[in-house]
Amino acid sequence: MSKKVYTKNAPDAIGPYSQAVKTGNLVFTSGQIAINPASGNVEAATIEEQTHQVCKNLTEVLSAAGTSIDKAIKTVCFLKNMEDFVAFNAVYGEYFTSKPARSCVAVKQLPKDVLVEVEVIAEI
Repeated sequence: MSKKVYTKNAPDAIGPYSQAVKTGNLVFTSGQIAINPASGNVEAATIEEQTHQVCKNLTEVLSAAGTSIDKAIKTVCFLKNMEDFVAFNAVYGEYFTSKPARSCVAVKQLPKDVLVEVEVIAEI
């Protein structure tokens, strides 16, 4: 049986999906983008600023699910431009110190024309 996860401390879903879903001892987050939950807008301009906001959003969603970013076991990262990989990786590494498994791909476009999106699977 699965349970939807919601927190007002992360952006509301911008479509017909949940911020995350818990099932068994795992939580699956939806991809988070650099929306500031207080304003509902993308306020960060650089890849570094956007990555910080994404990781803050993920931290809040995971907390609402009863876990933390330290318990991440897999991430999937989407970059608008692979030339941002080094800068993205530097900020990502500040948050994901447990070094979960990861995929990182470049995509043509992301919602709200952001530079980065990250989703997480974590243990509860």
